[in-house]
Amino acid sequence: KAMCSGKLQTGLLVAGYFVYLLVGAAVFQALERTAEKEEKMAAAQMKETFLQSFRQLTVVEMEQFMKNLTEAIQNGVYPVGNESHFEESNWDFSNSFFFAGTVVSTIGYGTLHPRTVGGQIFCVFFALFGIPLNIVFLHRVGKMLSLLCKKLGKFLYEKGMRKKKIKFLTLLFFLATGILVFLCLPSVFFHITEGWSYSEGIYFAFITLSTIGFGDYVVGKQSGRNYFSYYRVLVAIWILFGLAWIALLFNL
Repeated sequence: KAMCSGKLQTGLLVAGYFVYLLVGAAVFQALERTAEKEEKMAAAQMKETFLQSFRQLTVVEMEQFMKNLTEAIQNGVYPVGNESHFEESNWDFSNSFFFAGTVVSTIGYGTLHPRTVGGQIFCVFFALFGIPLNIVFLHRVGKMLSLLCKKLGKFLYEKGMRKKKIKFLTLLFFLATGILVFLCLPSVFFHITEGWSYSEGIYFAFITLSTIGFGDYVVGKQSGRNYFSYYRVLVAIWILFGLAWIALLFNL
């Protein structure tokens, strides 16, 4: 009964956690997408005006243009290419889910952030409840992985191995497996999808899973590259389970 109850609690926690992220992504998308579209249209208009009159611009007008351009880029609006480029949104569901994941995991790259008052206020409350939920989720997943460690240790003990050696081998096994699954293989994936070098993929994976999140490398942001649907959702899930692996290492 205790085992069934534990599995039920774990299942409900995992389901509730992902429902929380899905709801958060939907709300962020609803609050931010319209404002972003207006900002992109303003950036496109600014670009058109500049192209028509850049030879007659004064120094002050040029400085103002550079200021507006810098502000647009900081807000995730890149006024390059034709108008069809502006139809792509930073706040589609995949990007919104990715943002929600980076909020609750406290990574916070800084390349995507809410601009509307409603989005900013919602972000405060979303993080207020989401960060503790994320801690509970990681603790539970880490606990489940710890049970695998115990089973592995029990198996080795029955084979006649000493306890100190079992602890060392168990830690080594989960360390090596985690490095392969959460650092080495994803870096190959990022190398193919993003066009980064393998070392850049390793760097991004480590900076992300350590929750440092400088924001110098972020997935799905390269102009001119075609990303498959829900690419950033998969990356967000990789982040969440990668953090659980790190939590397990601390437990061990």
